[in-house]
Amino acid sequence: MGGIKIVLGLLTLVTIGMIIGALFQVAFIRQLEESSGSKFSLSRRIGGSQSEGRALLSRGLSLWANDEDARVLRLGLIKPEVVSWSPRITILHNFLSPEECDYLKAIARPRLQISTVVDAKTGKGIKSNVRTSSGMFLSSNERKYPMIQEIEKRIAIYSQVPAENGELIQVLRYEKNQYYKPHHDYFSDTFNLERGGQRIATMLMYLSDNVQGGETYFPMAGDGECSCGGKMVKGLCVKPSRGDAVLFWSMDLDGTSDPKSVHGGCEVLDGEKWSATKWMRQKTSS
Repeated sequence: MGGIKIVLGLLTLVTIGMIIGALFQVAFIRQLEESSGSKFSLSRRIGGSQSEGRALLSRGLSLWANDEDARVLRLGLIKPEVVSWSPRITILHNFLSPEECDYLKAIARPRLQISTVVDAKTGKGIKSNVRTSSGMFLSSNERKYPMIQEIEKRIAIYSQVPAENGELIQVLRYEKNQYYKPHHDYFSDTFNLERGGQRIATMLMYLSDNVQGGETYFPMAGDGECSCGGKMVKGLCVKPSRGDAVLFWSMDLDGTSDPKSVHGGCEVLDGEKWSATKWMRQKTSS
């Protein structure tokens, strides 16, 4: 009997120890979840400026306080969201800071001109009612500006396409009633193909908020309906949100052009839609 009591006592102690250990584990996991949640909710609210970075550091929430690359890449701030696998479309929430959005708009505003489209026969830009926005391209010299270089590096890392394979960034403004009808970004002319190869991917960055309409429309993505310029259409629509970016691919995994990557800019109903576009090629653009 004495031996049985000892065994039962030991089993009781082991059981109690296991229960206590499990409770400690649950408490630890919950603490991690709460800590992660507070970091994420805060990171979505901040824009990533130096003053905001100092605020993060003072609260002890920055994991990369002294990491310059992490600051440039906005680690902990950008939230990727895959919205379609065919065509391949990813929304990168909080990709640009408010300062970067304002900076691109300030550079572009004095030099805006009526936008053009690529002529399939000559490969040159021509005016067309397919596209009614106004825009401009940054110059090669402006590409060397520190803030532009940081944006370029971020695009290269998140797209995994070398920065030198990218075209110059184009900034666009769509005013009320302006739009861009559905089209492909890949080329069908030899003129442009000889200058860096085919366009393989596009990074579309939104620079303004408080826009009604102006969604980016992918008619061959998804199997539902969405609002495009106030009209319900079949496909996938991405609503412009300041600082967000849409990365989508014009070429499929086998290296062929993806016809499902057709997209357009829905009509703006109110406000101004500002965006910046970076097209990436198969090889270095010349």
